[in-house]
Amino acid sequence: MSRDVNDEVNDDVNGDVNRDVEQAGDLAGRAARGAAVTVIGLGARLTIQVGSVVVLARLLSPHDYGVVAMVLAIVGVGDLLRDFGLSAAAVQAPHLSNGQRNNLFWTNSAIGLLLGAVTFVAAAPIAAFYDTPALVPVTQALAGMFLLDGMMTQYRASLVRAMRFRAVAFVDVLSPAAALVAAIVFAVIGAGYWALVAQQLTGAAVGLVAFAIVGRWLPGRFDRKAPMRHLYSFGGYLLGSQLIGYLANNIDSMTIGHRFGPTPLGLYNRAFQLLMNPLNQVRAPSTTVALPVLSRAGTTPQFDRIVRAGQLTLAYPVAIGLAILIGIAHPTVEILLGDAWAQVPPILRLLAVAGIFQTLSYVGYWVYLARGLTRQLLQYSTVSAVIRITCVLVGSFWGVVGVAAGYAIAPMIAWPLSLWWLNRLTPFPVAALYRGAGRSLTIGAVAGLASAGAAWCLRDGSPWLQVAAGLLAGLGAAALLALAPPFRRDVATLRAAVTAALRRPRG
Repeated sequence: MSRDVNDEVNDDVNGDVNRDVEQAGDLAGRAARGAAVTVIGLGARLTIQVGSVVVLARLLSPHDYGVVAMVLAIVGVGDLLRDFGLSAAAVQAPHLSNGQRNNLFWTNSAIGLLLGAVTFVAAAPIAAFYDTPALVPVTQALAGMFLLDGMMTQYRASLVRAMRFRAVAFVDVLSPAAALVAAIVFAVIGAGYWALVAQQLTGAAVGLVAFAIVGRWLPGRFDRKAPMRHLYSFGGYLLGSQLIGYLANNIDSMTIGHRFGPTPLGLYNRAFQLLMNPLNQVRAPSTTVALPVLSRAGTTPQFDRIVRAGQLTLAYPVAIGLAILIGIAHPTVEILLGDAWAQVPPILRLLAVAGIFQTLSYVGYWVYLARGLTRQLLQYSTVSAVIRITCVLVGSFWGVVGVAAGYAIAPMIAWPLSLWWLNRLTPFPVAALYRGAGRSLTIGAVAGLASAGAAWCLRDGSPWLQVAAGLLAGLGAAALLALAPPFRRDVATLRAAVTAALRRPRG
């Protein structure tokens, strides 16, 4: 593509951003409408994710999942290195020139290529760490993901920066759908764990091609005159936080794989994938919407309102949904995974507790990024990582369930610390967030107890009947509690957010 066409595309992107700034008074509405589009895509991705777990769990064994999980627990850190925090830097920057965007593309691509080569060479040491020779070819095959993901990074960031949430949602649905089809085909022909490898590679390849087509942009040459220091600085501090967080988030899988082997890790991985992957499909898109909107809101009162509404919008459905899942974990696993996965329910319950408290801390993460506090985020992430690693390692003395318990306890300790830490750095509505979290936890606890009670009363019946009764009881209890005055105000806030999401944009 010629430089003139690139300039035209850049003008289009900058024009979108300028119009966003001019419409700053409608930022809350833009956030809500972006969230509405994202939620539609989220529903499709959740369907694909759950379908993947349900279908592939019947075609593959715990050992197959354990083999691939061993590799991903280690080489997954390369995905953070490949990004280098530069996608968030591109979205958060007040102005991004065409030269800077080109440079970010080539930086991410070069890092991806280097990491792919390093991972390929490191395949043998990784296999030796787990004492599983089969990991060598698996690791070498997955090394190709780094270059694909590196090239995709700035395409996606450009769409997010321009608030083209519909295009992002489309690709985020297309790539996992294509990946699932590839995995099913390989699993049916008896490829075993190679079906999961094919799933990873197909998703990365389809995502790159789709983002490039939708983005309508081809990078130009590296521009040595474009100022990059502030972007690299932002990304570097964010990368440090993400690396620390990655180690903390994967210490459970690495510990189980190293101490107990692939089959126990496969069981844990299915519980984790059944819960955390869909949950991440909720939380990650929320940041996609929140970061560009909050970055433009600055320190205005609207910033506080968006943060408070964002917490309620995220916390209420997650707390209620995961609490109900805790109550009906056993029949749910029996339906979705089958008898071969009977050891999963207690792990799933503990991971659901972790998911609730991790979600509460997500709003603080938005504030760190929107205010450019990546150095301070690195400091807090270090403290949080120490807490999680300690809890998981201590819990591992009680086996896989002990690891899950440690994983659940850690965010219960770290979450209140996160808001206190952030409140020392920048003004934001911390007291309102504590109160909002307390209300969401209360309604979640009530829903979970009602769900568990209903399922227990029908414990000798069909698992389908237990799930239906638990779901109805949990939702009914939550609805009754929502009639109380403090909760009615939150319902009004949620209703306003939905109304804003459905309102047509001005102009």
